Amino acid sequence: MSWRVLRLNAQTYPVEPGEYAALAEAGAELVAVEGRTEADILSAAPDCDALMVVSSYVPATVVRQLPKCRTIARLGAGTDRIDIEAATQAGMVVSNVPDFCLGEQADHTMALLLSFARRLPFMQQAMREGNFSARQHPGVHRLAGRKLGLIGFGASAQAVARRATAFGLQVQAWTRSPGNYLSIAEQLGVRLMDLSSLLQTSHFISIHLPLTPQTRHMLGAAELALMMPEAALVNTSRGAIIDESALVDALQRGAIAGAALDVFSSIDVFAPSAPPPQHPLLAMDNVIATPHSAGSSVESTQESKERGARHAAAVLSGRWPAHVVNPGVQPRWPLERPGLTQA
Repeated sequence: MSWRVLRLNAQTYPVEPGEYAALAEAGAELVAVEGRTEADILSAAPDCDALMVVSSYVPATVVRQLPKCRTIARLGAGTDRIDIEAATQAGMVVSNVPDFCLGEQADHTMALLLSFARRLPFMQQAMREGNFSARQHPGVHRLAGRKLGLIGFGASAQAVARRATAFGLQVQAWTRSPGNYLSIAEQLGVRLMDLSSLLQTSHFISIHLPLTPQTRHMLGAAELALMMPEAALVNTSRGAIIDESALVDALQRGAIAGAALDVFSSIDVFAPSAPPPQHPLLAMDNVIATPHSAGSSVESTQESKERGARHAAAVLSGRWPAHVVNPGVQPRWPLERPGLTQA
């Protein structure tokens, strides 16, 4: 049997040879489109057996019009743009690649933290202007002994903790289930605490959570008000975890020292091409911004695509993929159970 696999976002994230190879082994043909709108996806996807997606939204209105689709493979970690509930009800196995960029994201988090701590954008501009007295910036403090607060303590936060302690930072973390992390926290020298205490005592706060209904706008005006005036907020997870309007207000008032952001809720960093975004965060000299590049490297990008393709190929070959987002799904067609792990 020849399967038909629709690969979305082929313009913004070109297909890797390894994707074609993985699907060919399963007897599948890969059809590549950009598919940024529902209409574009549905015009190409009515008879697809699998859907592979990087950044497009896959809402319930799309899922319900894919009568043959057995699986949706996210070529990356986050699945907040896929309607998981609708896919589960339709019997579609949803997979992702949750660990493809742990190292890159942790490196980028530390790069943002260090860039802000050492005021590197300011220093670079000062050097260009011949302002050599910039080295006396009153906001630059010795890093060793400062406190880094991690909101979330999964794999990405743990990777940051390993790097941060090497710089002499005192690392503390909040998690909804602290009992599950006592051993690894002790091993890494991380102090677990409640969220309010973490916000009140951390010089740097870094977010490491998925975007869910529970975490959307988790950090709003009330939470930002708990932060120290000299504190900085780092976010490489999902923009909408922070109430962006509240953050803009806090930064403009000087209620917190700054922010270093790789993700945004009101800037579409997945757009194929666009004029420079007009946003108050990008006009502030106490904000460092990067274009959702924390997880990106040549290696991680290739890995996310090829592993995602192998997940789709596994389902088409009658097997569970390595990482399943909805393990409770009843697949449209039976799958072999070995190898199943919950994402």
